Amino acid sequence: MSVSVIWQASSKSLSIRRQDLEIIRKRSPGILLAFIIAAIAWQLGKWAPIVGSPVFGILIGMIIATWQRPKYFDAGINYTSKKLLKLAIILIGFNMNLVHVLAVGRQTLVLMFFTLSATFLTAYLAGRWLKIERNANILIGVGTAICGGSAIAATAPVIDADDSEVASAISTIFLFNVIAAFAFPAMGHFFGMTDHFFGLWAGTAINDTSSVVAAGYAYSSTAGDLAVIVKLTRTLMIIPVTLVLAIYQSKKDAASHKISVKGIETEMHSGSYHLVSIFPWFVLGFLAAAFLNTVVEPMWEGWIPAAHQLAVLGKFMIVMAMAAIGLNTHLGKLVRNGIRPLILGFTTWVVLAVVSILVQVTLQF
Repeated sequence: MSVSVIWQASSKSLSIRRQDLEIIRKRSPGILLAFIIAAIAWQLGKWAPIVGSPVFGILIGMIIATWQRPKYFDAGINYTSKKLLKLAIILIGFNMNLVHVLAVGRQTLVLMFFTLSATFLTAYLAGRWLKIERNANILIGVGTAICGGSAIAATAPVIDADDSEVASAISTIFLFNVIAAFAFPAMGHFFGMTDHFFGLWAGTAINDTSSVVAAGYAYSSTAGDLAVIVKLTRTLMIIPVTLVLAIYQSKKDAASHKISVKGIETEMHSGSYHLVSIFPWFVLGFLAAAFLNTVVEPMWEGWIPAAHQLAVLGKFMIVMAMAAIGLNTHLGKLVRNGIRPLILGFTTWVVLAVVSILVQVTLQF
């Protein structure tokens, strides 16, 4: 090999390393800011688990966003709210055992079919009636039907939702999470629900995992255990829902897209679409992590604490992503959204809760 070839290869390698270092330099301030906010939110979440660290993260971020920050924070904040968020969702999969989840899932498949179908249909119809923007409608519907902030976080990249839409949806869902954590146990005792009945109800009708845990164990230990397992089963619905949305988004983008020719926009139509470009690969990563956890756990005792730490890291990174989303959100715009998102969130939540009770009573779960 000639000296010139070696020199060219070395120069190219050095150039790549310089580019990588430059990328790291640009992203570091924003990532560090999100990390600091997440650390504070994480501690606040321990003190107030009903609210939860992700909500504290986005709220602190939104407060700081009222300050006109320097531009050099932007690259890292955008990276955290998009790329780091996907990695966080994958790591959350290490917290799930598919055997336990699917065992309960088989028993409650009919219940979930009716509750999810009713919620999505209500979100679609009510959203159109309220004239809510498509992305906000989808995020509120998915957040209510599946698992609150996690479902919103997983869905947002698929439908290309912006940070303000994500923040608006999470804020809406958060309000009803807090109400549910206090109201559900009171209503359960008022109507004399059994632990089994309440566990199924809480697991299928409360949006966020933290509020499911709070309400379930406030009722009883048995109800809490069942509610958590049902909630984890419900969380798996992120996978088919995001896949369906990915296909829909891909078709929508390919059917009608615009190009600019000399400043004039021209609409292009195509009968084909490219799923690969929009496929939510991070969801498959989430499923792979859950599968690995299920397979390795019974074979290696040391895997359990390791998997737990990976899941905790994923949860912390979720808080970082929520902080970054808050930093990209302006309160003024959320206020201008008005009461319509709240009406949509309340309507879908009530339908979900009522249908869950009706199906249980009718089919005698």
